[in-house]
Amino acid sequence: MSDPLEFTGERFTPECQREIWYEHYHRYALATKWCTDSRTLDAACGEGFGAALLATTATTVEAVDISQQAVDHASKKYAHIPGLGFHQADCTQLPFADNEFDRVVSFETLEHLTQQDQLLTEFRRVLKTDGLLILSSPDKAVYSDQHNEVNEFHLKELYREEFESLIQRHFPAWRLLGQKLMFHSAIWSLEAVEQVVIEQFSSDKLTSPAGIVQSPMYFIALCASEQHMLPETRDQLWLFDDEKESVYQHYYGEIRKNMAAGGRIAALEKEIEELKQHADPPDSGRVSWWRRLFG
Repeated sequence: MSDPLEFTGERFTPECQREIWYEHYHRYALATKWCTDSRTLDAACGEGFGAALLATTATTVEAVDISQQAVDHASKKYAHIPGLGFHQADCTQLPFADNEFDRVVSFETLEHLTQQDQLLTEFRRVLKTDGLLILSSPDKAVYSDQHNEVNEFHLKELYREEFESLIQRHFPAWRLLGQKLMFHSAIWSLEAVEQVVIEQFSSDKLTSPAGIVQSPMYFIALCASEQHMLPETRDQLWLFDDEKESVYQHYYGEIRKNMAAGGRIAALEKEIEELKQHADPPDSGRVSWWRRLFG
């Protein structure tokens, strides 16, 4: 077993906890359905966990990353998986022939590059004429503007219209999906689930929207040379969790720690008030030990 890669914030590692784990695994879990029995490229594979997931359904998976450290780690950790290979390479200069892959998967890569047109040119080049590109990128309006945050590793984030314009320059057919981690209460039939009903409470009113109305944090684009080559996604909602409910458990762990800290703070405040009551009067001419410590 190889040692885990250090999490620096530049790339995801499976040892990360909280929301980021769900976000990254869900994208690859969905992609496995569209990469079945295909020769697949995972571009900017990072630690390699996603390529390993794709290999569970794809015929073969070639994975590339610009980091030699990441490639060495992945080659060692996932060496037992047949049909999976890792290569050090720049995604804007892929070491593969034209029309080599049925599928190209590249998640959270665009925003790390300024040569975004060159990236999609390479993806189009290595894809077969009937191939499919599965691409994701954060929506700058939500990821950065709405949350007032700056990711130091992102060189060029895109707004939705910029993302769509970039795709249109390279792929005649495309469709967008949205992704966001959200908090829901789930009620379901224990026999079978054939319909999803959404209930939303807003402005003291209960509504039943036709779909998810929140703005997505990430866009997932399905791109092809012709419309009929795109997988059917309309009217579909994909949910993802893990058996241990790790994000939920982490949430409750943080709540318990905050409650314990709040209780301890309240106890300390009570002790301080009691010490104040036993302190020497201000006109006694003596400096109390409490004032020497706290005043």
